[in-house]
Amino acid sequence: MPVNTLPLGLRIIGIFKLLTSVLLAAIAFGTFRLMGEDTGIALEHFILHLHLDPERHWINRALVSLAGVDPSHLKAISAATLVYSILYATEGIGLLLKKHWAEYMVIIITGSLLPFEFYEIGAKVSVIRVSVLVINVMILVYLVMQLKRDRRQIPAVQSQP
Repeated sequence: MPVNTLPLGLRIIGIFKLLTSVLLAAIAFGTFRLMGEDTGIALEHFILHLHLDPERHWINRALVSLAGVDPSHLKAISAATLVYSILYATEGIGLLLKKHWAEYMVIIITGSLLPFEFYEIGAKVSVIRVSVLVINVMILVYLVMQLKRDRRQIPAVQSQP
């Protein structure tokens, strides 16, 4: 099925997954680059390069948290981020190609992560955490409805002479 005949919701979710994949890949490769360097100094240099104020509370807090990460943890974070990037790319491409396995994959993976999102919100409520939860629930509901709609159409198409 060409992408232009793809339902708008699947196009939006597929493109969102691909953009997320690119962002995660950039983070993974950026994190790999930090190995062998003083993480705190490298991150502060990066923040200054972006013309951000390292004295802002949230930036300073992130710098302090990340400055003490040892190389083995940095490697694990990079590898996990790269795996998620590949996973998101697979989901996005599958959705854009209208593959039912991709819809099931997104439903299973996204649904399995919801308990962790609820836990995180319970630990500390933030606009970002609630937004991520709402977006993921909307994606789940849409994909389940889309699969049900497709299942109803298959018998109708098969019964026509």
